[in-house]
Amino acid sequence: QVQLVESGGGLVQAGGSLRLSCTASGRTFSNYAMGWFRQVPGKEREFVARIRWDGDITAYADSVKGRFTISSDNPKNTVYLQMNSLKVEDTAVYYCAATNKVFGVRVAANYDYWGQGTQVTVSS
Repeated sequence: QVQLVESGGGLVQAGGSLRLSCTASGRTFSNYAMGWFRQVPGKEREFVARIRWDGDITAYADSVKGRFTISSDNPKNTVYLQMNSLKVEDTAVYYCAATNKVFGVRVAANYDYWGQGTQVTVSS
């Protein structure tokens, strides 16, 4: 079955960096886009970044643009989210997701597969 497994979360001070990884298995993802979302308790899941599996097209939420970078390593079936200049408001559970839809890739409901999430906590 399809599995997306995130890793790399943790506790970091404001201004610091973390790199999240998402390793995919169970099917071919060559026609998929991979996204990162985040969620805090009581709020909806929020789009962070997305990348087409071949790495050709990326997009970012305005709140992370210039600080976060999404990338892919196809031979390793892994997508990364490099997070720099972290802020307290970046604290959330971060989820990796996959979709074969072309449009609406900033919308969580359009994603078919999800990882279990990894906690990122940024302290002041």
